[in-house]
Amino acid sequence: MRKVLYILGQLDDTDVEWLSQTGERQKHPAGATLIKAGVPTEYLYIVLDGSLSVVLISGFKLAAVGVGEILGEISLVDTRPPTASVVVENDCVVLAVKQRALRDKLKKDQGFAARLYRALAIFLANRMRSTVNTLGYGKPAEGIDTPQEDDSDLLDDEVLDGVYNAGLRFERLLKKLV
Repeated sequence: MRKVLYILGQLDDTDVEWLSQTGERQKHPAGATLIKAGVPTEYLYIVLDGSLSVVLISGFKLAAVGVGEILGEISLVDTRPPTASVVVENDCVVLAVKQRALRDKLKKDQGFAARLYRALAIFLANRMRSTVNTLGYGKPAEGIDTPQEDDSDLLDDEVLDGVYNAGLRFERLLKKLV
């Protein structure tokens, strides 16, 4: 659910309305592959209901995802095919927004582009920090205070400011689409 809070917390109400009007509600049955590794994806997905798994080409289940997760964001940013597949575990409902429509909107609407790219940057930076902490890369430099406990689940103050509105926006999105 955190991903949707990052994204919707940075967007404004008109941005979220555009996403809901431009996207299409899709249902996918258990066992379906929503995103296939190595195959360009046409959509950015927001999970509205159900559960899915992120699976590497090796078959290793990397992550479980559910309501509020956003999928396909990395391919939106760098336009390369995904490196993992996303498989539906339990029937799911998603809001599927065509990446082509998103890219057109990003080119035409600088405000939307700034808000969406900032939201993606915040989310991906947090993911990278969490990965670095989890894998234990490097040692802290001398003189740099490090947290005594794992703080990878904490949101920074700026993101927290948008969390309340993000929750309201996501509730409205769910009511409209599910």
